[in-house]
Amino acid sequence: MKKSLLMMAMLAFLAYQANAQNHNRFQLGLKAGANYANVYDTEGEAFKANAKPGLAAGVFTSIPVLNFISIQPEILFSQKGFKASGRLLGNSYSLERTSNSLDVPLLVAFKPFRAFTLLAGPQYSYLLSQKDVFENGATTIEQEQEFLNDDYRKYNLAFVGGADVAVKHLVIGARAGWDLIKNNGNGNAATPRYKNAWFQATVGYMF
Repeated sequence: MKKSLLMMAMLAFLAYQANAQNHNRFQLGLKAGANYANVYDTEGEAFKANAKPGLAAGVFTSIPVLNFISIQPEILFSQKGFKASGRLLGNSYSLERTSNSLDVPLLVAFKPFRAFTLLAGPQYSYLLSQKDVFENGATTIEQEQEFLNDDYRKYNLAFVGGADVAVKHLVIGARAGWDLIKNNGNGNAATPRYKNAWFQATVGYMF
């Protein structure tokens, strides 16, 4: 009886080790999908923002650390922004903003099952460019620019959390993210103060 129990325990341990090794191995992948972004923590005269869609695409990798635990760095081209309306100097206006960023999330991945992964961690973002379409009833102004001053923050830090579901080499991901730092660097930018918030859905291929 004791020998049978010992044999069962050894088989269970070996199965656990094999399962853990299968869960955690170095992998590299590509992904593409969409953001659904808005802003929060706003300050401005009657500033009201609505969400807008944008592109998200890039590469990711899974680096094993412990059994069922990995580090998942990613590099993504990510579009965020908002649609807003408000009043400026007594006049009504509308503004649609698209921000193109390079996002670098560094996520801790917990994989309780082979096909399911929970992820959370910080994300560094660098603002590449921004496009604004401004209307005030009389005129429409479209402007695209790269930022050459410190009045607008070109970098940001965010928190990201979500999950991945893997079907063989196919990876379906869902994320939510929140900026931790406001957009206007020294507080002198003319744009209303805000932080980005977004949902992200992607489909990837893991090699």
